[in-house]
Amino acid sequence: MDPVLRRVIAVLSMAPAMAHGHAQMANSGRQMAGEAASPQSGEWKFYHEHVLGTSLEISIKARDRESAREAEKAVLGSFDKMDRIFSAHRAESEFSRWEQSRFEAVHVSPVLFAVLKAFDQWREKTNGALDPSVAAAMQLWRQATSEGRRPDEDEIARTLEAIKQPHWSLDADQQTATRLSETPLALASFVKSWIADQAAHAALDAGAKGVMLNVGGDVVVRGAMQQRVDLVDPRHAADNLASLDSVMVSDRAVATSGIYRRGFSLQEGLLHEAPQYGHLFDPHTALPVAHILSSTVIAADASTAGALATAFSVMPVSESQKLATAMPGVDYLLVLADGSQVRSVGWNAHSMVPAPQNVQAARVAYALPAHTSGMWNPAFELTLGIELPRINDARYRRPYVAVWVEDGDHYPVRTLALWSGNPRWLPDLKQWYRDDQIRMMSEGSDISRTVGSATRPAGSYILKWDGRDNEGHLVKAGNYTVVVEAVREHGGYQIVRHAMNFNAHADRAELPAGSELGKISFEYKKR
Repeated sequence: MDPVLRRVIAVLSMAPAMAHGHAQMANSGRQMAGEAASPQSGEWKFYHEHVLGTSLEISIKARDRESAREAEKAVLGSFDKMDRIFSAHRAESEFSRWEQSRFEAVHVSPVLFAVLKAFDQWREKTNGALDPSVAAAMQLWRQATSEGRRPDEDEIARTLEAIKQPHWSLDADQQTATRLSETPLALASFVKSWIADQAAHAALDAGAKGVMLNVGGDVVVRGAMQQRVDLVDPRHAADNLASLDSVMVSDRAVATSGIYRRGFSLQEGLLHEAPQYGHLFDPHTALPVAHILSSTVIAADASTAGALATAFSVMPVSESQKLATAMPGVDYLLVLADGSQVRSVGWNAHSMVPAPQNVQAARVAYALPAHTSGMWNPAFELTLGIELPRINDARYRRPYVAVWVEDGDHYPVRTLALWSGNPRWLPDLKQWYRDDQIRMMSEGSDISRTVGSATRPAGSYILKWDGRDNEGHLVKAGNYTVVVEAVREHGGYQIVRHAMNFNAHADRAELPAGSELGKISFEYKKR
């Protein structure tokens, strides 16, 4: 039977059930409007963009929805407070004002003093691998690559000289910090994890029973909460691809640092997906590091996890292993430039995935199926870049977004992503919800199972489509439409459709920003 006719018959034959089902869902929606996202577990989820320049996911365990929202409010208030102290982008922040001072003993807050002191300690522990003045190298490479060139040897030598200088002195009795150089500084190495830990404790103080915060990929879990954390594969870093590993943690921090998402390129690509030079630099050379793709550290202390994740991306592997061995309770997973993995002895106690037999040289073979005439060429894939614009709202929550692919009959063949925190709002994704229900009724399969998250710049997501449908079968070559639908709580709605011909001929396109969706980029090419 013709597949289109089969679908129509299946849908029509189940029309009464569909009507009854939609009535049930409508009633369920009215009930959910005043209830928790997960009332059985007493857990509520909230998603925000542009918090500390990245994305924020919050999971709160509380006795009721109101208590969860109070804890969310405490988390955001804590982030606001820390942003006023540490932001390098706000001229009025305490750090920015202090950084502009020179050779003057400035009285600083206990928080800023503690972080500066911690940097002194971590610089010594890591033999200089963790150094805030490495911002000078980043600044040099950003300027040079914007001009389409590498920095020359003289520029690198001058930058190294600037990095080696002393940059501040601290007086604990007077609680003052004296700026000693003109070298730019960046405190991002572990401060994000430290700030997240402060916010997690603020949630507990506000009445939460448990809390999980994911701040751009750095995760802190506190209280009565156990959290599964999926780790992105740095070699294939789209948000909807399989994870490298999954770990289960409670009362721990998980921090990841890597070179696979942000960086510099002499010729920026459409999606900026594969920077030529990573954003991490070795303070000893002022050069981008390249021997480590990603470093993930689990530790009881968030500052330790954040600091070591960055340091392990810079240090030789042997030095990282030696340092971790000297710090009880620290476990790590390193992915080297060749794709091999190095795991600490205790890592597998957290892992939910069986370890490779030889983790020092673990490889994953990505064998492509043979190309069959008339079918999608498996040597090609679609990369989809989605940006979520910054809304002028201090409490802006990330919109609910569905991304899927339709065939020529407007039939949904593959859901690439569904980002939702509360089932109450799913029906407001009108087109996706309707198509999903049709597909579930006609073939009995729910396609809302792909949810991804990874370290990213604020509001920036990358998805891939390998030409397979929701059952894992390659589709026919030809014309398909990619649909992106977004709705925001108490906000706007937008749906975007873009048709492409997937016929093994490279193609690319970029759609302008709208009300709820920023720029959307499409690139169909060989893997």
